[in-house]
Amino acid sequence: MIQSKGFLYLTSADFIVRSAYQMGKTPLLPLYAASLGAGDVLLGFIVSVSTLTGMILKPFIGILSDRWGKHAWLILGTALFTGMPFLYKFVNTPDQLFALRMAHGLATAIYGPVTLAYIATLSENRRAERLAWFNIARNLGYVVGPIAAGWMLLTMDHVAVFTSIGIISSVAFVPVLMLPHTATTPHRQQKSLFRQASEALRAGARTPAIWLAGGLDANINIALYATKAFLPLYALSNGTSVALAGAFFAVQEMVHICTNPLAGRITDRANHKLTITVGMGLLGTAMITLTSWGSGLTVMISAILMGTAQGLVFPSTLALVANTVSERQLGAGMGLVGALKNAGKVGGPVMTGILITWLDFTYTFRSIGTILLVISGAFWILPHLIGKRNSAANHLEDSHRLDKSR
Repeated sequence: MIQSKGFLYLTSADFIVRSAYQMGKTPLLPLYAASLGAGDVLLGFIVSVSTLTGMILKPFIGILSDRWGKHAWLILGTALFTGMPFLYKFVNTPDQLFALRMAHGLATAIYGPVTLAYIATLSENRRAERLAWFNIARNLGYVVGPIAAGWMLLTMDHVAVFTSIGIISSVAFVPVLMLPHTATTPHRQQKSLFRQASEALRAGARTPAIWLAGGLDANINIALYATKAFLPLYALSNGTSVALAGAFFAVQEMVHICTNPLAGRITDRANHKLTITVGMGLLGTAMITLTSWGSGLTVMISAILMGTAQGLVFPSTLALVANTVSERQLGAGMGLVGALKNAGKVGGPVMTGILITWLDFTYTFRSIGTILLVISGAFWILPHLIGKRNSAANHLEDSHRLDKSR
């Protein structure tokens, strides 16, 4: 019962703050930045800087949450989600907005690894399915947030919407404060912070599952964010309505949301290798078929394939880490995976933009799709990593047990 309550409370809190955060990101943030006089390049940095903050800080926040417990960090993250939006009314220049967005990114840097580690530690059973249901609430924020912000902008100015975001985020304190506390090691038994951090990072660097999961997520995000950045432009260049591109993203996200829990259950009952291999193969196929912009049906098929691929792979990679990394270092593991995942979000549009200047859109997307198909085949022939903790993690667990026995 405690586990189910903890899951319900944290899922509710994450949905509230993520929906509110997305309200401030799309379409509000680009409009606000433009109203302050931000040029195209600076506007792009303003939109992406919060992701960079998470990419850098997630592993360290994960380590600290392993040391001091996750509940306090969730309270801090909720406070940042609540307080930061009230500061936007003091912004007068694009540079100030850039700095505030960097600080605002601390909230997602905390919630990213800490929430996933908390959910994973509730129980070792049905982890992939539980993580999949949790991701549904997070993904719904990407749908609810922009719609709510667009509706509010019809009658409210930019600053008023940001203030509303802070008020909405404050509601998340209710479920967060009701969360059961996770177990922590007594202070007298803990190693120094520097030693724990260095050991966690070394163990993470030696854990194939972390690099594998993070690398897979990064490659997926390279494809997804390349599509988000350039598909509307490709539609215009082909004389197609941008509405078709909008329909593509709507179908993709809805299929992703609907596929998540079923894929999580399949992962728990079959194995991660099967779902990840199929998912990467579907994404590669979607990227290739997307270049055949001949009919709306082809575009929708690509959207369905891409959404299904997301639903198959993302809960599987998280469960792979949860089943492989020592529970005492699960926050650090999730943080490292999150950093790699964010690198794909940042690098996807940049790398694709560079490739498109050398090649055209068609060859660029087909190249990305081919690489994903190769990754799918390579993953299938890799040694079976599921359920096996790496030697570094085992060594640290044994060391911890020895310290306690003394």
